Amino acid sequence: MKALIIVDVQYDFLPEGALAVAKGDEIIPVINSIQKDYDLIVATQDWHPYNHKSFASQHVDKLTFDVIELNGLQQVLWPDHCIQGSYGADLSEELETDRVEAIFRKGMDPEIDSYSGFYDNGRRKNTGLAGYLKDRQVTEVHVCGLAADYCVFYTAMDALDEGFKTSIVSKATKAIDKGAFIEKKNEFVQKGGSLL
Repeated sequence: MKALIIVDVQYDFLPEGALAVAKGDEIIPVINSIQKDYDLIVATQDWHPYNHKSFASQHVDKLTFDVIELNGLQQVLWPDHCIQGSYGADLSEELETDRVEAIFRKGMDPEIDSYSGFYDNGRRKNTGLAGYLKDRQVTEVHVCGLAADYCVFYTAMDALDEGFKTSIVSKATKAIDKGAFIEKKNEFVQKGGSLL
C-alpha cells in the first residue's frame, strides 16, 4: 500500500497568510492531480492554541524569527499562525479533500512545537499517524505540502525512522528558505529517502 501525506496546506501558509510560503498556492493543483495514484491519503493540520510558546507574541522583548531555547529545545519564534478554529488554520478550499481519510492535528501542546506529522519536536508525544498507516498495511509514503524545509522535511524524516519507504514529491512542495531546503534534501537522501 502506498500513501500520500499532505502536510499543512492551510491558509496561513499560503500567499497573504500569517506565515506565507512564497507561491505556496502553486502546489495545490499538483497535489490534486496526483491523488489518483495513491491507495490512501491522509493530511496534517497545524493546530495551535492562541498562547503557543512558539509564537514571538508570547515572549517579551523577542522578535519574530528570533531563536530561543524552549523546554530544552531550540525554537524559532514564529508569527501567530494556524490558531485553532481560525480561518488561517483551515485547509485550503482549493485542496481536494474528498479522498483524505484522516487529518492528524499537531502543535496543540503550548509548550512544544511540532513540525512533523508523526511526533512533536522533542519526540515526546506521537500523533498516531505511524500506527494508522501501519494498521492500513502502508509500506510506502510520499510527502507533499508546506513548507518543504520544515514540516514536509521533518514528516519525511520521521517516516523513514518509522520504516516506511519514503519520498518527497518535489513539484508538490515549496520551501520557506530554498537554500536551507537543498541541504535538508541532501540529508534526507543520505538517510535513504528519495525525491520524486
